[in-house]
Amino acid sequence: MPQVVRSRIGAQHGPSPVPPLPDRFRSLADREAVDVLHRAARVLVASLPALTDRLVEALHAQEPGYRAAIESDRAEVWQEVHHSLRHNVGSLIQPREFRESAHRTSRWIGEIRAEQGVPLDAVLHAFRMGGAMVWQDLVDETARRDPDDVRLLVHVAADVWNFVDEHCGVVADAYRQAERRLSWRRENRQRLMVAALLDGTARIADLAEAAAMLGLPEQGRYAVLAVATAHRSGAGPAAASGAGPAQHGPGAATRPPLALPAADPDAPVLWHPGPDAEFAILPLAGPPGELSEIAATLDVPAGTRAGIGSAVEGLAALGDARRLAETALRACPASGGTVLLDEHLPDALVVSSPALAGALADRVLGPLDRLDLADRDVIVETLTAWLDADGSAQRAGARLYCHRNTVLNRLRRFEQLTGRCLTRPRDAVEVSLALAARRLLGP
Repeated sequence: MPQVVRSRIGAQHGPSPVPPLPDRFRSLADREAVDVLHRAARVLVASLPALTDRLVEALHAQEPGYRAAIESDRAEVWQEVHHSLRHNVGSLIQPREFRESAHRTSRWIGEIRAEQGVPLDAVLHAFRMGGAMVWQDLVDETARRDPDDVRLLVHVAADVWNFVDEHCGVVADAYRQAERRLSWRRENRQRLMVAALLDGTARIADLAEAAAMLGLPEQGRYAVLAVATAHRSGAGPAAASGAGPAQHGPGAATRPPLALPAADPDAPVLWHPGPDAEFAILPLAGPPGELSEIAATLDVPAGTRAGIGSAVEGLAALGDARRLAETALRACPASGGTVLLDEHLPDALVVSSPALAGALADRVLGPLDRLDLADRDVIVETLTAWLDADGSAQRAGARLYCHRNTVLNRLRRFEQLTGRCLTRPRDAVEVSLALAARRLLGP
C-alpha cells in the first residue's frame, strides 16, 4: 500500500518530468493536514476498545450478513474488528511500518469470512462502515481539540478513502481466492464421493454424509447409465468382461455426453467420468416402467453407445448398479444405440462371459464356416429374421423379401448342416445365444 497521505500536487497532476521539489517547498497545508491527521489518529489508537464496541454494535444493527456471526460468537467478531482497526488506524500514522501487517489482516478476514459463508458484499460493507466510523471519529476529535483544524482534513480525505478502497480490494481478492479453493475442495470431495459410490467402496458410515452432500436420498431407488462415445478407448463390445472400478481424477471432465432429463425433479442426475465410459446416477421415483421411458427419451448421437442397468435400492448398491450398466453397455451394438439391461438379458449373459459365449458360437455355428461367405450370411440372416419374428416364417419372409417356403428351406438346410432342431426348445435357445455371441463379440 502506498503511503496513506500523499502530496496533493502529485495526486492532481501525476508524475512530473522534473525532479520533485525539496521538502521545504512542499505545500504547508499538506504538512499541517498530516500533523492534524496523526494527532487525531493517536487518540483513536488509545480508544480502540470503545471504537471496536461501537463498530460491532453497528454491524449487528445494520449488516444482516454479520448478525448471525456476532450472535453466535461475539468475542470472535470483536477480536477480528479490533485487530483490523488497530492495524488500519496504525497505518494512518506509520504507513510503511503497518503496510504488510494491515494487508495480512485484511487478507485473513477475507479468507475466514469466505470459509464461514458470509457474503462478500457484507464483508465489504463492514469495511466501509469501519472506514466511515474512523473518518467521523477523526473529524470529531479534530473539532473537539481545535475546530479550525477540521478544514485541513480536507487535504487528506481522498487519501483516507483511497486507503479504505485499497483494503476493500485486498479483502475481495482474498475472499474470491478462498472461495475458489473452497469450491474446488467441495467439488473434488463430491467427485471422490461419487467415485466411491460407483466403485462400491463407500463406507456404510459415510452414506448419510454422501446423501446430504449430493442431495440424494440414502434409501432411494437408483439406476446407472453408462455412455461411451466412439473416441473412447476400449469402448468396443468385446472389451474385457467384468471391467474393474472406474478410475477418476479430480481434474477429469464432467460435461454430460448427452442430455438427460432428471427422472426425479427433486434429485439431481450426477455425471461422473470413467476411463472407458461416462456414468450417470439416475434417481428413480416413478412406476416400474420408467427405465423404459428413460431409454426411449435418450437422444443418443450416431456412434454413441448407451447402457442402462437394472434398478437398485439405496446408495449402498450403486456399485452393483454401475456394473449392471457396464454389462448393458457391452451388450450395445458397435454401431451405437441404447440398451436397457432388463430388456436384453440374453445378450447380457453373452457379454458377461465372452469366452463361454465364443465357445458356444463355435459349437453351434461352426459348421456354417465351411460355406461360402455369401451363403453363410444368407443362412445367418434368415435365422435371425425368423427368431425376431417369433418363429413365423411368413413374417420373416416379408422382412427378407422372399417367400415363406424359401425361409423354411434355408432353416432346414441349417438343421442339416449343424444337427440342430429349431423346434426343440434347448436347441433354439443355444442357436439364439450363439447368434448373439457372433453379433456382439465377432467371429
